[in-house]
Amino acid sequence: QVQLVESGGGLVQAGGSLRLSCAASERIFPGYVMGWYRQAPGKQRELVASIRSGSSRNYADSVKGRFTISGDNAKNTVTLQMNSLKPEDTAVYYCNAEREWDGIDYWGKGTLVTVSS
Repeated sequence: QVQLVESGGGLVQAGGSLRLSCAASERIFPGYVMGWYRQAPGKQRELVASIRSGSSRNYADSVKGRFTISGDNAKNTVTLQMNSLKPEDTAVYYCNAEREWDGIDYWGKGTLVTVSS
């Protein structure tokens, strides 16, 4: 099974930027839909962005125009560039890999992003 390790979280002021990275233990494209999810305190986990086969991207309305997801198959990594951060972006961000042929999900342990006002 694929293993995922996130990095890049931290504390940033509103309006700032952070770049999250997810390192996978095996080749991710093709074969997996890679996504970033987040969970804020007291809220359900929600999809932030996803990427399929390295190019087809999907974003939550709340992050469109501010966040960019990209994949690097040579390095088995997926990154989430987050710009114009807002306090409501504060959450634990999780990397997800959905295996396309059977729909099984794999999760990283998460990385905390805190945006101060």
